[in-house]
Amino acid sequence: MKHTLPAILAIASVLVIGCNKQKQAIEDQKEATKEAIERQKDAAEDAAQKAKEQVEANAKIDKANIEANKEAAQAQADAEKQKAEAQAEAAKAAVDAQPK
Repeated sequence: MKHTLPAILAIASVLVIGCNKQKQAIEDQKEATKEAIERQKDAAEDAAQKAKEQVEANAKIDKANIEANKEAAQAQADAEKQKAEAQAEAAKAAVDAQPK
């Protein structure tokens, strides 16, 4: 009987220590999983921010291209208008130059 109580206490201690190690392993796994999920969230946030910045940059480029095309079209129209006016003036001058 002298050895029975210490043996029971030793076995109980081993079981408690074993359970604590298992619990700690579970806790460590939980923390590792949470950290991995947090890193995924951060990566998704970074990717979304970069995508938004790229979309904004593309929009600025598109807007600049539209403005440049508008200005080119207006310049072309102005040139055609001046050409038409010059042709009309030349035609009037030709009519005035004809003998009456």
